[in-house]
Amino acid sequence: MGENIKEIKEKIQAAAIEELPVLFMQYEADGRAGVRAAIEKGRKRILAYEKEVARIDALYRYEREYAAYQYICGIDEAGRGPLAGPVVAGAVILPKDCDILYINDSKKLSEKKREELYTVIMERAVAVGIGYSTPERIDEINILQATYEAMREAIGRLSVVPDLLLNDAVTIPQISIRQVPIIKGDAKSISIGAASIVAKVTRDRLMVQYDEVYPAYGFASNKGYGAQAHVDALKKYGPCPIHRKSFITHFCEV
Repeated sequence: MGENIKEIKEKIQAAAIEELPVLFMQYEADGRAGVRAAIEKGRKRILAYEKEVARIDALYRYEREYAAYQYICGIDEAGRGPLAGPVVAGAVILPKDCDILYINDSKKLSEKKREELYTVIMERAVAVGIGYSTPERIDEINILQATYEAMREAIGRLSVVPDLLLNDAVTIPQISIRQVPIIKGDAKSISIGAASIVAKVTRDRLMVQYDEVYPAYGFASNKGYGAQAHVDALKKYGPCPIHRKSFITHFCEV
């Protein structure tokens, strides 16, 4: 007895991209509507995959331009805007032959996809460095300078010394390594995109932990940003130790 439509659908859905053309040939003579629909869905998968491969290839523009440098490091941060919590910087050196798909500006990715990509990046990167600047430090020297400090710390924590830095928009003071600032770089460079994911996931996980210590503010969901529920809690309870005093003067006494 031949395969039923459900079995064929499941086989096509479970197949790797490179296996699909063989399955299409195997079932192209099957006239059942369900099989035709499964094949068409498979073809759309291939088109989406090819589109993603092309998008990722375009993200290597700067890495190709500066290919003479051995260790190219992407730099980005997460958490410049929140009312609470640290600012976190990520520094990532990817291998020259890296082919990780779906890397993008972390804000354009779902939480699930960021977590998946974080794991892959941490496994496959040549080196990853993470830096932090505390709320107290942000209040002391301002958010921009605190961000620079976190970035310098992230670079210093790399296991290899980069030859070139690709930065999301900024030029970091007190760094002797050559820097290339790229506006909206987290959506234009594979290395900066990877750094944005590492920084964002690291910071989000930290804010979930802070939520257990200071549950009144909803940090697990708002990650310290100024969501209405967070602002309402600030007005009701006042600040907790991880609030940035210089950011919350409109909402409560500090």
